[in-house]
Amino acid sequence: MDERIFNRLKVMIEKTYYVFGRYNVPATFGLIYHHKPILPIELGQYVRKSDHFLMVDEHYCFINFEFTNQKDAFKASQNLIASLDNHFQDTTTKIALDSFDVNQSPNVVYNRLMQILKEIQKDPYSRIDDENVLNGVI
Repeated sequence: MDERIFNRLKVMIEKTYYVFGRYNVPATFGLIYHHKPILPIELGQYVRKSDHFLMVDEHYCFINFEFTNQKDAFKASQNLIASLDNHFQDTTTKIALDSFDVNQSPNVVYNRLMQILKEIQKDPYSRIDDENVLNGVI
């Protein structure tokens, strides 16, 4: 990952940790993968206004489901996938979610999301999953 992008990712995660510490509001981090290149303007049409995203490259996007617990982030991910499926007329979008833990460094957050995404991609019927897919893997 480009250093500038990682620095922006780091700031986004640390800001979320700060908001959590100050106001005790939930958040969930996710990583979106799409087989075809996706532009920020395309993705921005379907991401909720309360969420923030950062394009990692043309296929991967980090998303911060702000003020959203993991259960609700899963539902938001389902809605996002349905919208992207309709937009692209395919089913190649996959989303990894990870539990919110302020003790994890931004590097650990990103690496865990990539691991979850790799596990999702092994199963042709799986499109969204969380850290439970890593049980027995890590």
